[in-house]
Amino acid sequence: MSVFNELPEVLDRRTGPYGEVVLRRQGDVLQIIANGCFLMDTSDGRSERLLVDAALAALDGRPAPRVLIGGLGVGFSLAHAAADARWGRITVVERERAVVDWHRDGPLAAISGPALADPRTEIAEADLLEYVNETYATFDALCLDIDNGPGWTVTEGNGDLYTPTGLTGCARVLRPGGVLAVWSAQPSDEFERTLRNAGFQQVRTEEVPVARGAPDIVHLAVRPG
Repeated sequence: MSVFNELPEVLDRRTGPYGEVVLRRQGDVLQIIANGCFLMDTSDGRSERLLVDAALAALDGRPAPRVLIGGLGVGFSLAHAAADARWGRITVVERERAVVDWHRDGPLAAISGPALADPRTEIAEADLLEYVNETYATFDALCLDIDNGPGWTVTEGNGDLYTPTGLTGCARVLRPGGVLAVWSAQPSDEFERTLRNAGFQQVRTEEVPVARGAPDIVHLAVRPG
């Protein structure tokens, strides 16, 4: 029986500084809803894994690269990075306390538990745009999975991350030759132009087929140096 024949069950609902976030279950699938809009679920994860793998491949064998993952989500990106011994330090920035709680001692721990226990992993509870503009840390790769991507944000303020100013902050934390990988629910020629205008090079996209509708997109770009 398809999970879509079952009514979703709300497991937790919280209201915070960025609005309402809900964790619900529909069949065997866990879903995150933000301000009434579906964000992501645990049904697949291919695009989140590609996000991490594409960033690593673009680093051309750099030893023990440090990766910053923007957005914990349902944990696929973190779990996939932690399962690969080639990564060095893995830092995840997540601003929603509820999402962090769901991973630490809630239903999403089934996905992220081993990754959170990995000594390479650290969680920073912060807004990503503030983090990249304030941290002294630098990274070899920055994997962004924030909202629905640059062309369609549902939470106020998330769109700022994909502007020239936001991308300048992203470049700030990348080491020379570092890779920016950005997940998106849809392609965006405008965002590719914004990446180039922000000084990134080798801008390209990879597609991830999905069961219904247009493929997911991973935008890739390299900081010069």
